[in-house]
Amino acid sequence: MATQTASSSSSSSRKYDVFLSFCGVDTRKNFTDHLYTALKQKGIITFRDDEKLERGKYISEELLKAIEESDHAIIVLSKNYAFSRWCLIELAKVVECTKKTGLIVFPVFYHVDPSDARNQTRTLGEAFTKHEKDPKVNINDVQEWKAALTKVGNISGWHLHDG
Repeated sequence: MATQTASSSSSSSRKYDVFLSFCGVDTRKNFTDHLYTALKQKGIITFRDDEKLERGKYISEELLKAIEESDHAIIVLSKNYAFSRWCLIELAKVVECTKKTGLIVFPVFYHVDPSDARNQTRTLGEAFTKHEKDPKVNINDVQEWKAALTKVGNISGWHLHDG
């Protein structure tokens, strides 16, 4: 289910150098593909979800384990990222691993403002309003996702306006 790049000279005992978290509809065929290719060309072992994974399916244990087995996580926050429960579950796991395993997070704010992540405003805020109204979504999960997004929004990263 995962795509893995060539080997790296990393001294870490972890399986992946980088875990890529992104919303496929926003960035898979452009920014994230280019980023993944560049990492691969540098020999950086990178985990990204396979596009064959069906939308709406439960997040796989393999994917959550890959986060735990990574040295770094690149979070590509985009307009639809917070609408995906799958992405938010990944995000919460990434934040958990910053404490648990020392995972280092690098956010990319792709056509979203870092303050929108910190404060859950604009489209990122609209997504949480949708989740809060969904009877299938546990409100405690929503609170955990909001806290994770706030934390990542407070990390210095790359703000990409175009491209």
